[in-house]
Amino acid sequence: MSDLLQYLITGLGGGCAFALVGSGMVVIHRVTRVVNFAQGSFAVLAAMTTSTLLASGLPHGAAEVLAVAVGAGAGLLVGLVAIGRPGTPPGASLIITLGLAVCAYAVEVLIWGDQPRSFGGVPGAVELAGARFQAHYLLIIGVTLVVFAILAILFARTDVGRALSACASNPYAARVVGISVTRMGLFSFAIGGALGGLAGVLVTPIQLVTFDYDVTLIVGGFAAAILGGLVRPALTLVGGLLLGVAQALVAGYGNAAYQMEVALVLMLAAMIWQAARQPAAQREAA
Repeated sequence: MSDLLQYLITGLGGGCAFALVGSGMVVIHRVTRVVNFAQGSFAVLAAMTTSTLLASGLPHGAAEVLAVAVGAGAGLLVGLVAIGRPGTPPGASLIITLGLAVCAYAVEVLIWGDQPRSFGGVPGAVELAGARFQAHYLLIIGVTLVVFAILAILFARTDVGRALSACASNPYAARVVGISVTRMGLFSFAIGGALGGLAGVLVTPIQLVTFDYDVTLIVGGFAAAILGGLVRPALTLVGGLLLGVAQALVAGYGNAAYQMEVALVLMLAAMIWQAARQPAAQREAA
């Protein structure tokens, strides 16, 4: 029983990283209709930046905040390249983000090398019902829940959130009322960069991060985002947590080598489920 609880807690912590990466993809997609495959690169960039800032003597807190800001800036730059030119179709923007993600490998290796990096998180361990786990997992879970609450408030209660939602539902009508769809799209990329950067900052104390760790994050994040149809952050959170727990159980009771396969199977199942629901929804609308 204690082993199961430990796997659940660690799985929730890992799933939060997938949920944050996936939510960044959701925010970008619902505004621009672009699937951003550079999302995992923001996490790696923020993680590497944090390790450098901490090594230079900057204290915790300041280093992490600056790294998340770097992730947001990187997201904005990716957005400028991907959608900055009016009329760029979403398919072309998707290819652009994929190319930028590959280019990020070269930049990260050039700056930080190819060796894994990590840094300390919340010190100590917690015992709960016989299970023992790092206290940092509680920080990951707590921060993720707060961030998703802020996202819910942003889209439901603020003018900026309403403008983002307007661009998502009807770009033409948004332009008619004076909303700059391109500006809102760039803002969504900046939010996505910040969310990806936050995922990297939170997960690095419990996971060695290398320049290609974005593959794990983007597969897991995309699987979580697919569960929410690439438009619902709340379901993305659920999908990320389910994926994290599933991977932890597979690693604990089976073989950790199959964790990626778990993400791919979940993604495939979610896509089949979404495809099955679409005709039913169309029939109801008719």
